[in-house]
Amino acid sequence: QVQLVESGGGLVQAGGSLRLSCAASGRTFNSYFMGWFRQAPGKEREFVAAISWSGSTRSYSDSVKGRFTISRDNAKNTVYLQMNSLKPEDTAVYYCAGSSTGWSVGDFRSWGQGTQVTVSS
Repeated sequence: QVQLVESGGGLVQAGGSLRLSCAASGRTFNSYFMGWFRQAPGKEREFVAAISWSGSTRSYSDSVKGRFTISRDNAKNTVYLQMNSLKPEDTAVYYCAGSSTGWSVGDFRSWGQGTQVTVSS
């Protein structure tokens, strides 16, 4: 498994931008599907975005499509989530996750500790 550490969260006004980073340890990072999930207070964790090991295929939830972009740099063992046009409803703890088997939600077995994103109105 890979170990994951997120960074880049913070407080931003509605309409602003943030970029989250997720640094992975382990020599097999470039064979992992990577994803971002989020959990708002009182709600279940939900899928945000995922990217294939090569970066050639990406998937987004409808709620972030067109505003968020997931990318990865395999040379740096890092995956990113660029978040633009942020809304108060994007407020949540954001988690980075890795999967060696596929990118269905249940495939993600490696998780980071999470980083808080707060969007003020």
